[in-house]
Amino acid sequence: MQPLAIAVMAKAPVPGLAKTRLVPALGEAGAAALAARLLDHAVAQAVAAALGPVTVWATPDATHPAFVRLQQRHGVRLAVQSAGNLGQRMAAVFAASFADSCANHRGPLMLIGTDLPGLTAAVLQQAAAALATHPAVLVPALDGGYGLIGLRQPAPEVFAGVDWSTPAVLAQTRQRLAAAGLRHAELPAVADIDEAADLVHLQVLPGFEWVQALRDGT
Repeated sequence: MQPLAIAVMAKAPVPGLAKTRLVPALGEAGAAALAARLLDHAVAQAVAAALGPVTVWATPDATHPAFVRLQQRHGVRLAVQSAGNLGQRMAAVFAASFADSCANHRGPLMLIGTDLPGLTAAVLQQAAAALATHPAVLVPALDGGYGLIGLRQPAPEVFAGVDWSTPAVLAQTRQRLAAAGLRHAELPAVADIDEAADLVHLQVLPGFEWVQALRDGT
């Protein structure tokens, strides 16, 4: 399988900034703690997949101790997201990563978020295998978005004009991939953790048991 790079889009786990829709259930500190744990999990899975170099694309900057710890622990590269909406920032990550790939003789790129603990190393490896035979790959999220997109070549048009943070994201992205002539593979959907109702998806994952206890006030 051709080596590829993985980009992890991550927000600093700062109380009041991270996972704000979970604040009513977990409090600001609890929501930030969960964001930090999800960040750790996402990067650990990306590294364990052993597919190629991993870069954490941080916002608002890469100085938060959580990012520094990940760099020290896993040897990941840190970079800072550009300005703009989600689509513009994702397109910028792909543009920068492909430019770097040309310089360093790397292969395709998969971009993931940190809110989908179901993106395990095994799923990432399956997505990479699909990307070896398709120009693009998606792992949908249960809420109508997606948690992973992989491309073999730059395609900024895939990220333009999408109604981000709505249930239309996946359908619109499929349309844009088709319009760009990019036949894509699609893996089974996974859950993302955005609201209190999503916390149920953490119950079966080791290392997240404390979340339910915090929610229950125990």
